[in-house]
Amino acid sequence: MRGDYQQLVDEISAALGAPATLEDRDFGLIAFGAHESDDEVMDPVRTRSILQRRSSAAVRAWFEAFGIARAKTALRIPPDPAAGVFKGRICLPVRHRGIVHGYVWLLDDGHLTDLELGGRGAPPDPRIAQAMETASRIGALLADEARAGSELGDLLRELLDAPAAGRPAAAAALRDALRDSLRFTPGVPLTLVAVLPWDTSDTDTAPLPGLPGLLAACALPAGGGPEGGPAADGTQAAPPGGPGSGATDPPRPAAAVPSLAALVRLRSPGALAPAHAVAEHLLRSPRAGASPAEAAARGGPGAGGAGQSAPLGPGAAGIGAGTSELTALPATWREALDAARAARAEPRLGPVTQWDAIGAYRMLTTLPKTAPDPVIGPLLTPAHAELARTAEVFLDCAGQASRTAQLLGIHRQTLYYRLGRVEKLTGLDLGDGEHRLLLHMALKAARL
Repeated sequence: MRGDYQQLVDEISAALGAPATLEDRDFGLIAFGAHESDDEVMDPVRTRSILQRRSSAAVRAWFEAFGIARAKTALRIPPDPAAGVFKGRICLPVRHRGIVHGYVWLLDDGHLTDLELGGRGAPPDPRIAQAMETASRIGALLADEARAGSELGDLLRELLDAPAAGRPAAAAALRDALRDSLRFTPGVPLTLVAVLPWDTSDTDTAPLPGLPGLLAACALPAGGGPEGGPAADGTQAAPPGGPGSGATDPPRPAAAVPSLAALVRLRSPGALAPAHAVAEHLLRSPRAGASPAEAAARGGPGAGGAGQSAPLGPGAAGIGAGTSELTALPATWREALDAARAARAEPRLGPVTQWDAIGAYRMLTTLPKTAPDPVIGPLLTPAHAELARTAEVFLDCAGQASRTAQLLGIHRQTLYYRLGRVEKLTGLDLGDGEHRLLLHMALKAARL
């Protein structure tokens, strides 16, 4: 399929004698033609698009301001060196049945400046007409791929939402669809990537399955998920004992914030490099990261107060363990979500982390979400944020004062003074192992 796109992009480049680039509607790179200009100054926006395989959110907003998402004919974008756009462009909207699926970009090295694009009663140059016809063929391919990806995503969602009794049938349906799409051979190891949060305001929220190893993806709205299992933030989705509950039924998390599940094919169960590549690519999507609704609900980035001392921060991704059994994917999804939550809570873990690398958060993420332990309540206020940080670093360093002071960049006497304040505020004795454990886990749990 990707070879078809490259061939069509090359056709457009040859017809117009200009370097062409094909991006999806989220500005993810699909294919690009060779740049053979004698001009040594390469357009920075095009360079970053090719090297990073995606344009930034700022670049996307700049181009969309010209109305490309609404355009039905080719349109011209002027250069703007201040925005990193050194060369003008012609944008060919890639549409199918009225829906925009992407854009073909033509760099104008000067010889396309007088090319008639059509519109306002003037017919387009025959070369532009030919390029637009090719863009329509690209649109049909992207629409077919989106349709297939949507069907696979729906089946993946059904499996992740299914109660234990319904998982074999849901797994069989997904297995058959993957096999029919030539994307999957039974027995090949798989894993799931969770991206938190994911903007689900668009009706088509799952990315096209065009990344190497990406088999299917589905967006999971806030509060969605199966009955009987805890939500991604640990809250109970429904009372225990509902459909699918049981001693052998692992918790099936629902998304406390909108999330994305991405099914990735691996070379071997422990070789998670393809999953890392997919996660890093998805995190560059404009749909990844804290949504305006989530920010407002939690009081904005960095909102303080009891129970929400951790900042929203950018999006994070978690990766579950590899498995060859589709019926095990709900448990893998739980691991991926837990890892993503830990990565959001603990910057040193993220932005992408594996479930087997999150340490104590493997236990903390399985606990039901409750109000913070009263003993640490005073430390969660903005006025005592520095004391909370000092206590956590001290406990992370196993109570080694010299190492803690070095990491915090403070004198040891300052450290002792702060720890004394912590003891007074909490009533805990930091010389007592159980008190230390309670404080350490309570501070980390508050991040979640």
